[in-house]
Amino acid sequence: MRCGALILFAAIADAQLITRPVPPADAVERGQKAFVAACGFCHGAGAKGGESGPDLVRSPIVLDDENGDQIGPVILKGRPGKGMPQFSMTAAQVSDIAAFLRSRTQAAINRREYKLQDLVTGDAKAGLAYFNGAGKCNTCHSPAGDLAGIGKRFEPVALQARFLYPARGPQKKPSDVTVTLPSGQSVSGTLVFIDDFTVVLRDADGYSHSWLREGLKVNVRDPYSAHVDLLKQYTDADMHNILAYLVALK
Repeated sequence: MRCGALILFAAIADAQLITRPVPPADAVERGQKAFVAACGFCHGAGAKGGESGPDLVRSPIVLDDENGDQIGPVILKGRPGKGMPQFSMTAAQVSDIAAFLRSRTQAAINRREYKLQDLVTGDAKAGLAYFNGAGKCNTCHSPAGDLAGIGKRFEPVALQARFLYPARGPQKKPSDVTVTLPSGQSVSGTLVFIDDFTVVLRDADGYSHSWLREGLKVNVRDPYSAHVDLLKQYTDADMHNILAYLVALK
């Protein structure tokens, strides 16, 4: 009886989810793009789990969400204890992601697979021109060196996430920092922590040093700073073209 009751309860819950309003197709499309770019690396392109993030299709938070009321706080505040960073998004972007995730839960309940649009829609030649030109990507990367065969090593969604947000994942390179004290003495090492009030570094001998930032000169060297700057410059066409170029590096 207990098993039968659980099955009945699950069936009722599924029926309630199916009968919820179907999200508008344009919101789902926008939400899919935003989700893949920001969340796909960890949670997978279809939200069913990826590199390090869990399956969201059956997440209680996602299942209970209404237009981002449950998902929004998690996106905006993150879950530092579980390795999830916070994201800066507008209410409209959160709503679109909520629409995409609802479409995924409804598709799973209906035993239908949500069909993601092909991400590789750009012009590889234009991507090459951007790589060697405006993007200045060739100053750090080489198709014959670190990028050799990258189109075979990663699926397009993972590849897109890696060039847009390379500072995520277990292979993230640390930042270096130099702290100059009021006396003029400088201490350099690997950045451990920094905020508006405190800076902590680990020196070459493995010793940790921490200071209050008032009166200090702090110079952080982020190995991903060029990628951060590019995020402010990319057009949609640039991103699609670069992805097409990288996918072609077989």
